[in-house]
Amino acid sequence: MSARKELPPMKICDPSAELFCDEREIYEALLPFAGARVLELGCGKAEKTRAIAKAGRVAAITAVEIDRIQHAENLRSADLPEVSFVLGGAEDIPAPDASFDLVLMFKSLHHVPADKMDQALAEIRRVLKPGGLAYLSEPVFAGDFNEILRLFHDERAVREAAFASVRRAVSAGVLDLVEQKFFATETRFDGFAQFEARVLKVTHTEHRLSDELYDVVRQKFMAHVGPQGASFRQPMRVDLLRRPM
Repeated sequence: MSARKELPPMKICDPSAELFCDEREIYEALLPFAGARVLELGCGKAEKTRAIAKAGRVAAITAVEIDRIQHAENLRSADLPEVSFVLGGAEDIPAPDASFDLVLMFKSLHHVPADKMDQALAEIRRVLKPGGLAYLSEPVFAGDFNEILRLFHDERAVREAAFASVRRAVSAGVLDLVEQKFFATETRFDGFAQFEARVLKVTHTEHRLSDELYDVVRQKFMAHVGPQGASFRQPMRVDLLRRPM
């Protein structure tokens, strides 16, 4: 591992960022998928896993999920021969050294326990081939959707901890910073029932809302619902990192 070096300028957010797009446009532009062996950490419902696999350019994807309930659901996928679903966490990746060209984390680093984030980034370095890339996307703590979430699940501290861990990894030479990308993407719901299913009832986090808080959350959400449902502009940050040669 290289000696500690001067930290390049990094930002946790960029309020001036104007780019609004689907995140697929971002990772397609930044990552060399052709023939790549890909590791996705915290794959969740495997929506992005599926999109990347269906594009037909990667050699293989290993999709890791720590939530046993969601992992069991993922194993039922019968139409993704390029994908191997594995139970595990980013802080202890079940894979050999230098076995992947790309490592992806879509909004999942801040879900790693704060005291294990540095270990997770060291593990990412370990499993990347020299020169391999790590794509870490994280939601910025801002926006109307964030204001609803923070009523029952305030993620300011864990998102700041995730950013701090990336800065430490870059400063220590664990991973090199290639670039940061700031954009906003749409988070959309048909109505409150879909918000409840996708957010309040996720299996990886247990949300316990009192009746009073539930009503407040519902009212705040419904204020954004129109004829086409509710659409929120979610600001995002991507830290693109490279394992040193």
